[in-house]
Amino acid sequence: MKFVQTAADPCSSARCGVLSTDHGDIHTPIFMPVGTLGSVKGVYHKELKDDIGAEIILGNTYHLYLRPGLDTLRAAGGLHKFESWDRPILTDSGGFQVFSLSPIRKLRPEGCTFSSHIDGSRHTFTPENNVDTQRIIGADIMMALDECCPGDADYRYAEKSLKLTQSWLERFARRFRETEPLYGHSQCFFPIVQGCVYPDLRRRAVEHAVQFDADGYAIGGLAVGEPTEKMYEMLEVVDPILPKDRPRYLMGVGTPANILEGIARGVDMFDCVMPTRNGRNGMLFTWEGIMNMRNAKWAEDFSELDPNGTSFVDHTYTKAYLRHLFIAGEMFAAMIASEHNLAFYLDVVRQARKHIEEGDFASWKEEAVRKVTRRL
Repeated sequence: MKFVQTAADPCSSARCGVLSTDHGDIHTPIFMPVGTLGSVKGVYHKELKDDIGAEIILGNTYHLYLRPGLDTLRAAGGLHKFESWDRPILTDSGGFQVFSLSPIRKLRPEGCTFSSHIDGSRHTFTPENNVDTQRIIGADIMMALDECCPGDADYRYAEKSLKLTQSWLERFARRFRETEPLYGHSQCFFPIVQGCVYPDLRRRAVEHAVQFDADGYAIGGLAVGEPTEKMYEMLEVVDPILPKDRPRYLMGVGTPANILEGIARGVDMFDCVMPTRNGRNGMLFTWEGIMNMRNAKWAEDFSELDPNGTSFVDHTYTKAYLRHLFIAGEMFAAMIASEHNLAFYLDVVRQARKHIEEGDFASWKEEAVRKVTRRL
């Protein structure tokens, strides 16, 4: 994998780049739609490519490990072939899902034992078998196994958690070096920088992670309960000490405003379920603000969903029609809203790239954040 920076904003840490993989180039800053179980909910792959402009999507190691399972994925020739997606894929390690979904989990130095949310069966992730699992899935970019520390953890717990993550990273990196890709394309891995909301722990995490000379670095454990201001503070802590010639990935973040603020603080890659999850529940993000499509105020509003939007659905369907579909319980409502929101998120990063290249990102960002956070 190769990363080349192509532009930088003079008044912030925002930058543009191109991340090259065997499955294609990724233009950063980029938003990555989440395809947890091998699909981005409610959206055809053709629409993801042609209408939304997705250059990379995610898969989830925890969920794919449980079903369809590794035997099926190996027999299919990996996730790319299994889901018929020929562009890059990133997989997380499953650490966050173990943290958030499993009611019973036990963390030990050797790994994490957890209960399946499907049938209660017991499983264990170790750094070693987590590498093996992601080799079988076949993602272009793999995440190292970590513990996702709660955002409100005290210092003692956060420090203990970081030490566990660092120990697992050392073993993950060793196993990664000892193994090879299975399907003829290269794979890389990103260490995950943890440390909760404590600057010294974040610095310690970066200093440890960069020793592995990885192709990129993820920033984890943010947007998990801490105040938004703390998230931005932690990005400002790690920005000057992460390698400038490698991409930075802020995991699981977030709102359009979070993404713009993250870009200003040097982040290149983002993912979040918010566009599709909130879309399925009637929330639309637009360049004029946020709309709840169940509100009666849209019942006879026959204007376009987002006159400034870039998806064909924005100029094909009206607010009144989409509200009708939601009130009637039609599944088409969720499909329209999901596609719109994903197209909007991709347009946010596309516009950010444009303004970084033009040198006025910082001033444009302030007005953009004001607009996209407004409730309509």
